[in-house]
Amino acid sequence: MVTKHQLAGLPEDADLRRADSLAREIFSDVANKWALLIIEALGEDTRRFSELRNEVEGISHKMLTQNLRMLERNGLLERTVHPTVPPRVDYTLTEPGRALRATVDAICGWTHQYLDHIEKARHRFTS
Repeated sequence: MVTKHQLAGLPEDADLRRADSLAREIFSDVANKWALLIIEALGEDTRRFSELRNEVEGISHKMLTQNLRMLERNGLLERTVHPTVPPRVDYTLTEPGRALRATVDAICGWTHQYLDHIEKARHRFTS
């Protein structure tokens, strides 16, 4: 977490602890399971909507649409519409999206590394 000292001189919009900050809004947008899974699924590739829906198991059409729009709004992915019949739409991570993907990859790695530990802790907790 960023310390008060590190925030000195930065605009109030950069403070995640402030409920009204832009940083908090962005953090809230991207720190949800669907956004993280979409970012991971896109990786370095360009994918179509149907490919993403198949890749991110359990996501509804509505949630995929909402999250793709949010990621596009925040400049983390580009949406390209090809003038074909039927229309073809491709999604690709932008440079900030690829940078965020490195963090998502680290979270995925952490999950794999501590999966057994967490599973055992959950078992102890419910016993």
